[in-house]
Amino acid sequence: MQKSLQNRENMQLLFLGTLALLVGVTVTVPAQEKRVHRQSDLSDHAHDDSHGFQYDHEAFLGKEEAKTFDQLSPEESKERLGKIVDRIDTDKDGFVSHAELHHWIKHRQRRYIEENVDKHWKDYDQNKDGKIAWTEYKNTTYGFYMGKRIKHLNMEFDDVEDKMSYKSMLTRDERRFKSADRDGDGIATREEFTAFLHPEEFDYMKDVVIQETIEDIDKNGDKKINLQEYIGDMYTPEDGENEPEWVATEKKHFTEFRDTNKDGFLDANEVAQWILPGEVDHADNEAKHLIHETDKDNDDKITKKEILANWNMFVGSQATNYGEDLTKRHDEL
Repeated sequence: MQKSLQNRENMQLLFLGTLALLVGVTVTVPAQEKRVHRQSDLSDHAHDDSHGFQYDHEAFLGKEEAKTFDQLSPEESKERLGKIVDRIDTDKDGFVSHAELHHWIKHRQRRYIEENVDKHWKDYDQNKDGKIAWTEYKNTTYGFYMGKRIKHLNMEFDDVEDKMSYKSMLTRDERRFKSADRDGDGIATREEFTAFLHPEEFDYMKDVVIQETIEDIDKNGDKKINLQEYIGDMYTPEDGENEPEWVATEKKHFTEFRDTNKDGFLDANEVAQWILPGEVDHADNEAKHLIHETDKDNDDKITKKEILANWNMFVGSQATNYGEDLTKRHDEL
């Protein structure tokens, strides 16, 4: 499942990157980098420690998806992790409590969002007035093709081979932008632009999240999701491949739990229950998980020694390049 999900995201990012290259925009990719189809989480990886600690790494260090990092040796990782632990222990009592770890993970989550907005803000605020108008975003993202402005700026994409895809992306961006623009003046403040980039973080954007989810998974255009579409969004079998056990589990979840009215489809209300099941504090859950796995003397708090003994859970493995925070200076965290 994880491989299929990751492949799909890579294809989406490749497509958006191709758009930016073709239209000659001044930014690398459109700000709306990926669709939002699940409740905001701390990582895009599965939380399955039996297959690695990628989820824990991103939860603890923060998601920095656009970069790759050089690997550090275990010794370097432990040394830099120790410096992070000193920062988490805000009362300097020699222990990391649940509250301190929870606060740190929330801090990293907010930092990821702030850095993502910062990264795009300077590209789209063309007149440097501290706001981003829809026209600024539209023209910067879609308004140029091979260095020349598209005819009439009506976004007909006459010279683009797959113009229907580009028109669809523009329509979707405009709808999301208008939803984020709470006062309807066509200009996004920083908070409104944050809601545009990260709608999963804002309650008033939930209808957009639900609608985008249905549009992405609904292949036959009936505005609802059947079982085949539901599974197809997560898994595409390869030639001769046996169906994984988790697929059967997901089919059961669809029929027994997701499809509450038992009509064979997920409508908007059922999708909302699936992807927005209520207030879930992922940072709180992750803090509890890390303490449970690390606290060997069962005193509900962890020492630096206990953390360093489990350094690979927090910051490192050969598969994940250890995480970006370990390549930053101590004062940058």
